[in-house]
Amino acid sequence: MSVRVLIVDDEAPARRKLRSHLAGRPGIEVAGEAADGLAAVESIRTLRPDLVLLDIQMPGLSGFEVIETVGVDVMPAVVFVTAYDEFAVEAFEVQAVDYLLKPY
Repeated sequence: MSVRVLIVDDEAPARRKLRSHLAGRPGIEVAGEAADGLAAVESIRTLRPDLVLLDIQMPGLSGFEVIETVGVDVMPAVVFVTAYDEFAVEAFEVQAVDYLLKPY
């Protein structure tokens, strides 16, 4: 059984970097990518990933707004991937599994 991962970041180079880090890892399947908050919500609802690598500051909806829109109770596990350290406490308040700072 593999862990299905959705990569959500508005920067294409960041998405590529995350995809390359995950490539070839046993038990990991990249289910898809999204480049903004609205696309993230749609992808979460349709792809039903097990884990979301989620940027915080994006067009449309922020990472926190994505979680709020999907619903904390049905949101898959989240690892925030961001360049901003000031949101770490808030991330763990919404049950984030981890908080990674760029560059990773």
